[in-house]
Amino acid sequence: MVSLKLQKRLAAPVLKCGKRKVWLDPNEVNEISNANSRQNIRKLVKDGFVIKKPTVVHSRSRHLRHLEAKSKGRHTGYGRRKGTMNARMPFKVLWMRRARVLRRLLKKYRDSKKIDKHLYRELYAASKGNQYKNKRVLMEAIHSKKAEIQRQKLLVEQADARKLKAKLKLEKKAAKDEKKAAERAAEDN
Repeated sequence: MVSLKLQKRLAAPVLKCGKRKVWLDPNEVNEISNANSRQNIRKLVKDGFVIKKPTVVHSRSRHLRHLEAKSKGRHTGYGRRKGTMNARMPFKVLWMRRARVLRRLLKKYRDSKKIDKHLYRELYAASKGNQYKNKRVLMEAIHSKKAEIQRQKLLVEQADARKLKAKLKLEKKAAKDEKKAAERAAEDN
């Protein structure tokens, strides 16, 4: 068997690939062994005695299929898990996501004048203190607090109205008493 090491080395740059990708026709060994220049190798390539092997395919279809199944929640049982719960999905990341969602909502409500700055501050502090586990709970809290504030305002207005009414009544009575006293004084004279 003739060594075709030289021919393989010359063929690699001609075919623009590595030596491992060069295929030399075993039936044309004598023809190929005579080639000792790149020019000769080009001729052999043209004749089809020297060929560039196709790239080896490493299929990802099975892996992609597996990943698709995992996205649906398959293959994630206790036997598949290596890390702790915190290692797999850090509590801090979950907290950061939730905090950002709640703070974004509060900011949106404050900017759109749905809540005033005082209520915003109160709710912000409460959300920092882990009071609201999600957006829905926070929105419910906002509605209930707004309703409570409205109720308080209404009660204050009603109390003020009552006070004003009582004051007017008192003034009216005092004026009436004064008038009576003046009449009595007039009668006495």
